[in-house]
Amino acid sequence: MTKSDTPNRMWGGRFTSAPSKLMQALNASIHFDRRLYRQDVAGSKAHAAMLASCGIISDADAEAITTGLDRVAAEIEAGTVSFSADLEDIHMNIESRLHELIGEPAGRLHTGRSRNDQVATDLRLWTREHCDRALFGLARVISALVDQATKGAGMMMPGFTHLQSAQPVTWGHHMLAYAEMMRRDMSRFDDARSRMNECPLGAAALAGTSFPINREMTAEALGFDRPMANSLDAVSDRDFVLDYLSAAAICATHLSRLAEEIVLWVSAQFAFAKLGDSFSTGSSIMPQKRNPDAAELVRARCGRIVGALTTVLMVMKGLPLAYSKDMQEDKEQVFDAVDTLELSLSAMAGMIADLQPRELTMREAAMFGHANATDLADFLVQSTDMPFRTAHRIVGRLVRMACDRDASLGDLPITAYTDCLAECHDPNAIAGAARKLMKDYGQAITNKVSLGGTAPSRVSEQVHYWKEWKSCGPFSHYFRS
Repeated sequence: MTKSDTPNRMWGGRFTSAPSKLMQALNASIHFDRRLYRQDVAGSKAHAAMLASCGIISDADAEAITTGLDRVAAEIEAGTVSFSADLEDIHMNIESRLHELIGEPAGRLHTGRSRNDQVATDLRLWTREHCDRALFGLARVISALVDQATKGAGMMMPGFTHLQSAQPVTWGHHMLAYAEMMRRDMSRFDDARSRMNECPLGAAALAGTSFPINREMTAEALGFDRPMANSLDAVSDRDFVLDYLSAAAICATHLSRLAEEIVLWVSAQFAFAKLGDSFSTGSSIMPQKRNPDAAELVRARCGRIVGALTTVLMVMKGLPLAYSKDMQEDKEQVFDAVDTLELSLSAMAGMIADLQPRELTMREAAMFGHANATDLADFLVQSTDMPFRTAHRIVGRLVRMACDRDASLGDLPITAYTDCLAECHDPNAIAGAARKLMKDYGQAITNKVSLGGTAPSRVSEQVHYWKEWKSCGPFSHYFRS
């Protein structure tokens, strides 16, 4: 046979000729799954040690395999290994190179396992590591948000619903709203990590093995909590990929929402904040431009992560047990999602730290659109015991008058208030107090002292809480790195 006609020596005993070049191009995954080399080496070393401990292979063979695997890993890290698409994937490329280095003992490594449980183990190890990296990235984002909240606990800014002026809030309150989102993201990645921490190794192709292996030993060696309980499930499960991608998609959505706000805030029309040169770009034709490209790219790349989740869901939805080659399509999706999320988290942490809020501009903007109208309605309820709906109707009339005059509520004449409040017991006294309240915009935030409210005193309490949580909470070790 010529070389091109030779069956794959790792599995070619059943075949008389090699796959077509088209089949090889479709089948090979080495161009992307080479990223799993460290996990593959670690899993193989644990497997070899277990085989020797159970008397399935000799100690000498296990030692040769371990030494050889370390050398293969060093060669890959040095960039001296030539990967072959003919060998399909990282697992067979490593085993082939191991055979070149140590000869016959390399052929004993695959005893009691299959590529099915091997790849499931490798990808779990890799995804588990990147759950940790996502947690570290989120810790940086939260730290930047808390720092901004510390500086802006009393900075008034507009609060919006429907992107229309609603009620004033504070910069610090707004920052901590995103911190809450990111904390939930941390809990999702932590939960995903915990759930995926079971070891498939030893499930073999789908049915387990007749060799007297010790799956608890390999699970412990690789840092898993336990072996997976069912061999069919062990090789066919990709819930752990979906768990990561689900958490990543939600996290990316949060990052995208914040990125959108940054784009608005740094525009000339809003001018609520300035973003420094490190995260801005210019225009090739308009010399005045400062474009928030970093925020725009974070906003856009959310789609890639959501797309990866959708793709893997579609891959898995119709697969019978156990392993199908369709599952090879999970890796490029999760690899790209991980790269995208980790870069987005780093960029967002940098942008938040770089933001310079413009306090006076935000305060002026908070006064537009009669944003303190709800405070007037609340005041009328508290002062007169009238039903809220009655107060709402009265304030609505006052807002209409202010709009007709292109004035603020505080600029309306006292007669406007007395006319609208004529049904009250003492309309003159109430009208005077109401108009005075409308002239003092600061009370629109200082009065919001309910738990979770925007009052500077409440925001300062929350800042203190967040600093304690960062140092003593369940994820404190991610903030210390």
